[in-house]
Amino acid sequence: MTNSPAQTEEQLPKQFGKYTLMRRLAAGGMAELFLALHKSVAGFEKLIVIKRILPAMNQDKAFIDMLLHEARVAATLSHPNIVQTFDVGQVDGTYFIAMEHIHGEDIRSVVRAMKRNMVLEFPTEHAIAICLHTCAGLAYAHDKRDLNGSSLGIVHRDISPQNIVITFEGDVKVVDFGIAKSQHVVEDRSPGQLKGKVPYMSPEQAAGEEIDWRSDIFAVGVILFELTTGKRLFKGASEYETLKLICEREYPRPSQVRAGYPLGLERIVMRALAKRREDRYQSARDMQSDLEAFVREERMPVSTVAVSEWMRMLFRDKIVQQQELLHDVKRLADVLADQHQQQQAWAAGMTGEWGAVNLQNLTAAASSNSVSAPGTSPGTSSTVPPPRRSPLPMALAAVGALFLGGGAVFFLTRTPPEPKPSPTTAADPAKAATKELRGSLVIETTPADAAIWIAGEMRKESSPATIENLPLDTEIELKVSKDGFESHREKFTLTTTGEGDAKKGEARTIKVDMKKGSVTVLLEIEPAAQVWVDGKTWSGDAKKIEGISADEEHKVAVAAAGYVAKTFTFKAKQGETLTFKHVLVKADPRIAGPGPKDDGKGPKDDGKGKAATGTVRVGAKGGFCNVSVNGQALGPTPTQATVPAGPARVTCTPEGGGAMTQTVTVEAGGTARVGFVVP
Repeated sequence: MTNSPAQTEEQLPKQFGKYTLMRRLAAGGMAELFLALHKSVAGFEKLIVIKRILPAMNQDKAFIDMLLHEARVAATLSHPNIVQTFDVGQVDGTYFIAMEHIHGEDIRSVVRAMKRNMVLEFPTEHAIAICLHTCAGLAYAHDKRDLNGSSLGIVHRDISPQNIVITFEGDVKVVDFGIAKSQHVVEDRSPGQLKGKVPYMSPEQAAGEEIDWRSDIFAVGVILFELTTGKRLFKGASEYETLKLICEREYPRPSQVRAGYPLGLERIVMRALAKRREDRYQSARDMQSDLEAFVREERMPVSTVAVSEWMRMLFRDKIVQQQELLHDVKRLADVLADQHQQQQAWAAGMTGEWGAVNLQNLTAAASSNSVSAPGTSPGTSSTVPPPRRSPLPMALAAVGALFLGGGAVFFLTRTPPEPKPSPTTAADPAKAATKELRGSLVIETTPADAAIWIAGEMRKESSPATIENLPLDTEIELKVSKDGFESHREKFTLTTTGEGDAKKGEARTIKVDMKKGSVTVLLEIEPAAQVWVDGKTWSGDAKKIEGISADEEHKVAVAAAGYVAKTFTFKAKQGETLTFKHVLVKADPRIAGPGPKDDGKGPKDDGKGKAATGTVRVGAKGGFCNVSVNGQALGPTPTQATVPAGPARVTCTPEGGGAMTQTVTVEAGGTARVGFVVP
């Protein structure tokens, strides 16, 4: 029999053995991840994650062996900085692993949230805290022994931003030992097969050589470098190019990428990044110890509480949305889990009294208020009570379908009784109703068109604007900003207005008369240079910049043709005047390498006996870079030059970074445009 699409579509929540699958978190080509609920006796309940193998993979013995190996390795590990594995098994022929549910985000998601919130730099103390706890978890895994005292030889092999999760409580968890290596398994050594994410591989891993625990230490060094400098360490145009960078390139020191980088921290990073594994830290615990010593010496405010507050700031809206969704889905899952337990208990009772019970008859019997036992007449009631009906109102079923995108809809044969109110609702129904109310905020600024930030997140609206659906009785931080004006900040709390049925969320209006920026920057630059302020060309006096906002981080860049650009990063107090003095260094024309090859035909001409020329315009996104064309230094982007028609070699060198080169063809009398992305 062929199922229709409606029949084959999986409805959630649903029972899966002793677990209730609540919603799908992710899906890949081999397995799916579900948020699940485990309920047991005495009110025990726990949120977990179920990794369920796709049906097509259940027949793949090699994959099942790998899954079971993952479960065996992970189940031996019990450490605060490693995700816990609780269970492994089969339900209806489908393999699964039950794992700890982590309420947080991985490093990659954290960096994306920083960009959304216009947070420019990863706080150094948080970066150190993350890597310090990662080392603690890895040290435990690397040192793990079996019951006989023999080392398990565990190597994670895929330490990367995706596999390090920071919880909203500020804890750090290493996840996914799915490709972990141990001495208790024979590895697949097919030629050319690499396991792990290329930009975080050690040189020996990138070269396909035998690896050990020191490969994980190298990966932690890469992550620490990137989080504390804000720059990618290994980023080639392709995986092959990235592998070459890892194996062949001399790695930059953090201080070459970020001015003022702490030398003590640089020593730790560079030791972790040693190309020869013998020169690296010989254990993750040694690296952890050095990070802890650095924190003590520098008196850095490394704190789990601070990480938690930072995470909750970055993901404030997402946390609220997840809590609301989870609340509604859990109510549905509770009903299913209760019904499942009642049916199991009822079936066990009937089996004990009458022997084996046909499940189909049992299900049919459950739909009736009175249950006839096998062998009794239809009119004779059984002494065994039927399972108690779920107190789930039809309205809640509709809510479940809405939240789950067309998921499970419950059809009841009789109208069930209303659910008993929870203690909170019964004690204070007015408070429960208030939680559903929302407030609004009208923001007006003079001048208009100012950027609006709510709880650290930049809104898509600009002033004047009305922001709806704001929470009540919660302190909210507002910021409005505009180029050339001081940023305005204030905190406020919206409450309820009115009485009884007329209660509603407060609608507040905030008017801001923005003041001109009060910070002044004096520039004493030799030779005379062009100036950029926060990425925009400064059209005023090149020696005096006025109207910059206080208490904000700014970047002023200066450059002249033929010289290396210089960037000043600063934050000033209201009314402060800063002076920057600098003598620009001449650019080395050799950095561009050789120019385009001569085709042997001599320079092209314009038909009048003169060499034909064209224009090359060079720009960059993400920052500045120094440009040279055919070996001639032109200064920083954006820039342009007149060059002979034909091929032109354009090189862009970011401050403290590696050179990038493109070759373009310049038409006689035409303009060729070249763009670079500065990492």
